[in-house]
Amino acid sequence: MKIEQIYTGCLAQGAYYIESNGEAAIIDPLREVQPYIEKAERNGVKIKYVFETHFHADFVSGHKDLAAKTGATIVFGPTEMKLGFDAVVAEDGQEFAIGNAKIKVIHTPGHTMESSVFLLINEEGKEEAIFTGDTLFIGDVGRPDLAQKVVKDLTQDKLAGYLYDSLRNKIMPLSDDLIVYPAHGAGSACGKNMSKETSDTLGNQKKTNYALQDMSKEEFIKQVITGLTPPPSYFPQNVMMNIQGYNNIDEVLTRGLRALTPAEFEAAANETGAILLDTRAPQMFAKGFVPNSINIGIDGSFAVWVGTLIPDVKQELLIIADEGREEEVITRLARVGYDNALGYLKGGFEAWKTEGKEVDTITSISVEELAEIKEKDPQASVLDVRKNSEYASEHILGAENVALDYINENMAQVDMDKTYYVHCAGGYRSMIFTSILRARGYDKLIDVAGGFKAIKDSGKFQVSEYVCPSTLL
Repeated sequence: MKIEQIYTGCLAQGAYYIESNGEAAIIDPLREVQPYIEKAERNGVKIKYVFETHFHADFVSGHKDLAAKTGATIVFGPTEMKLGFDAVVAEDGQEFAIGNAKIKVIHTPGHTMESSVFLLINEEGKEEAIFTGDTLFIGDVGRPDLAQKVVKDLTQDKLAGYLYDSLRNKIMPLSDDLIVYPAHGAGSACGKNMSKETSDTLGNQKKTNYALQDMSKEEFIKQVITGLTPPPSYFPQNVMMNIQGYNNIDEVLTRGLRALTPAEFEAAANETGAILLDTRAPQMFAKGFVPNSINIGIDGSFAVWVGTLIPDVKQELLIIADEGREEEVITRLARVGYDNALGYLKGGFEAWKTEGKEVDTITSISVEELAEIKEKDPQASVLDVRKNSEYASEHILGAENVALDYINENMAQVDMDKTYYVHCAGGYRSMIFTSILRARGYDKLIDVAGGFKAIKDSGKFQVSEYVCPSTLL
């Protein structure tokens, strides 16, 4: 028997490949399904099942395309939702054979009402591992406020109560030596403060996970909902795509990978409502970019930030990318449901510049330059665009906090006529923030390269006393 965790860092997401005696199952697959198909073909096995732990909010799962391409059966836990595709809605306790192994469905409502974990019974009949989805993470549990966006009569308190019962009645009675394989690790917005570790024993989680300690249901509910911030706007849209179905990934890639000359790109920008999305590194973007484009670098939590900052997954996009990375960009957009890329700038920004098209820039200064500015003008405004939890933990004294996460709601806090020196933790988010506001007419924002890490390491600034954050949301 083979168990493989397939972890995708930019989404902090774990999919799983399980194989036994010529048959395989995939748990919580990503949108691009070809790698799973190729893995099964190399191993000479048939993908029999696609198991989904729940209707994911933070990414579009590949269940529909994977089933269509392989003939595999999609399996969800108990749900009353009407699905837009063929699937088995399993009963609590139902078992499915994979070769000589079995997967047992354990219904664990709480994160969502259909949430289920899958217990793997190995070829010797021993319970070996549990695939916990967003019900149980390493060091955390799934946030209980997402399903209320889809089902009106649910509240986060009700869901947290269900989660309490599921953990104590369904998961904690299981054997301590089970390996816990969750759907997410640190960096996901599906939990508050989960570990960087991507697996553990259930026994160790019983000892160390705050949510599995002895407490009343009321205390559990209080702890689980404290510190929650509004989820990204794309979450409910991804949930509905996972329930109702979505466009074939091959069609999405074909449309998005349409190469546009600078003239065609400019015409498309003028004739559509497309957002110009530049995915190059922040400092490369700062040195020159197509006017009105926004920068979300591919070498970061790209898909998550696109989903957080572009509210409508149906938004048309025109892509500017490093040459050779266009398909990667379109694929990672599709992972979170952004299927309407109209094409990309052939030859990248260099082709645009070579054609003599108009170019814009953003001023980016070093920490040393910022220190000199602050020495001459102590009232110079510093804008910290990290999450509120990061700012509360430690920040430059006197800095204002306008978190990138909620820029669409909080943009009015930034004075268009005032000069700001903008920083995040390392320079990735500050360029996103500055580029978005630049496209909306804010031309007095100056980026601070290196972010708060460089600021603190320089020793040139007064910084608040460090407080350990209670949440990373």
